[in-house]
Amino acid sequence: MRAFTHFFAIFIFCISSALGQTEKPTEKSKPGTLYLSWGYNREVYTKSTLHLYNHTSDNYDFKMMNATAHDKSDFHNIGPINKLTIPQYDLHIGYLFNGKHNLGVELSWDHLKYVVTDNQVVRLVGQIRGREINKDTLVDPDFVHIQHTNGNNYLMLNVLKKTSLFSNKRTELSWINKVGAGPLYSFTISTVLGSHDPGHFRMQGYVIGLNTSLRYDFYKYFFLESTIQGAYVRYFGTELGADRQGRLSHHFGSAFLAMQFGFNLPMEVFKSKK
Repeated sequence: MRAFTHFFAIFIFCISSALGQTEKPTEKSKPGTLYLSWGYNREVYTKSTLHLYNHTSDNYDFKMMNATAHDKSDFHNIGPINKLTIPQYDLHIGYLFNGKHNLGVELSWDHLKYVVTDNQVVRLVGQIRGREINKDTLVDPDFVHIQHTNGNNYLMLNVLKKTSLFSNKRTELSWINKVGAGPLYSFTISTVLGSHDPGHFRMQGYVIGLNTSLRYDFYKYFFLESTIQGAYVRYFGTELGADRQGRLSHHFGSAFLAMQFGFNLPMEVFKSKK
């Protein structure tokens, strides 16, 4: 994906610049650690007011007030290697500088799914084809159906700080906190007034997130990590309908729990012994 490639390039540039500007290591300093992790998540969402409008190929402009939404884990697909990316997954690559302040940078791709609950009663405010509306309405999927399920993707560049809680020669338990932001590179499937769009990938907004994690490193090269993330998400200009002339804007909060397995690559393995 083009967006992921761009952010990966930025991530590598940041690391290269930081390493290039670092002074020669002292006896107490040690090289950093590159890491890669993969895992799966579940999440919950706050209510959201969805603004749907089309002033070109149709005539509607209304809001669904305080609509509820849910995730779609698809964990039954875990197993076959060709289906690993169907469930809600997480792919992170980062670099710990292992310096005095235990800081690091990370590029994260969190594949979440967001489905506006079908057949819920919400208040509709606005107009539909010239008819004013301001009442509680049962919204069935032929009237309006919205899902960011391939997905509600958070692509973020994070800054992190690691705090060691316990360590010995073979294991380490640490607490990691992260703050980050980036674009929503999402895939939205929609139906509005019977007009259906099967979806396509595009930039649709931005996300700002805070993470806190417990990481258990073992045998130097492996780790398990449990993460809780809270995020603010804003969509704007999402395309709707078969001709993609309709638009959707909304914002919401999300909270997710993720479990990941990862690999460490200490940079010291590339240093020649004196």
